[in-house]
Amino acid sequence: MTTPLVLLPGEEVPSDHLPPTKNNNPLKLGPGLRLLSQPSTSAAAGHVLTATQAGLLTTDAKRNTVSLLSFSNRRYLPTTNDLIIAQIHHSSADYFHCMVTPHTAHALLGQLSFEGATKKTRPMLKQGELVYARVLSVGIGAGAEVELTCVNPATGKAEPGGLGPLVGGMVFDVSTGMAARLIRASSASPDQTDAVEGLVVLSELDKKLESVGGFEIAVGRNGKVWVDCSNAGDSAIQATVAIGRCLQQTDEGNLSTSEQKKLVSRILREMKIG
Repeated sequence: MTTPLVLLPGEEVPSDHLPPTKNNNPLKLGPGLRLLSQPSTSAAAGHVLTATQAGLLTTDAKRNTVSLLSFSNRRYLPTTNDLIIAQIHHSSADYFHCMVTPHTAHALLGQLSFEGATKKTRPMLKQGELVYARVLSVGIGAGAEVELTCVNPATGKAEPGGLGPLVGGMVFDVSTGMAARLIRASSASPDQTDAVEGLVVLSELDKKLESVGGFEIAVGRNGKVWVDCSNAGDSAIQATVAIGRCLQQTDEGNLSTSEQKKLVSRILREMKIG
């Protein structure tokens, strides 16, 4: 077993930290890494893998994937295939121009990049509305445009996780590291989530809010979390705010599993929910 490895932007990934190739399956790259075409003796298959951000290198031998776990920070660098929450700034003839992070160039979302969209049925999104989208491409070099999509290019379907406009609810800011943890935890099996990510805040909220109608959540790698508790009736606003507070305080305090459980109970009690 290799020792944990922290990489800085621009550093190469040593070949001995990559999962072994099986059945000629191509290595899959997760967030934080980039494949360069120049040959190198230090990287697998004659290619150079470099880090695009600082983080902890992780591998998954079963899925033949390698990725970089970013540290808790507020800066987000778009990476192809990332799921993000974007806000519509304005529209043009063919695109919606979206804000992904503050003080950066707008990303482009095609007006027909929605499931079943035609010129007559495409969504008429207005300034300030939100979409759950996937990063389709990021371009190369300074000033390169980021392109988004709300469908799987291979199937034309809004998958996974219900890509498309986000109606209602509230958005809360967390660090990009916390966003990545939430996404990984949500994709893990229930018996692995606690052990792998140390996150129980969502499962605790789910159990305690089930009696009032539960909630929906969408997590963007750009540090945005959309929460909707519209089924909670008169408690919808309080429940939504409570979830946001729990996520943000877990992030800011780097709380342990026991501390997360106590936090959920305390905040729901303060908000008089359940």
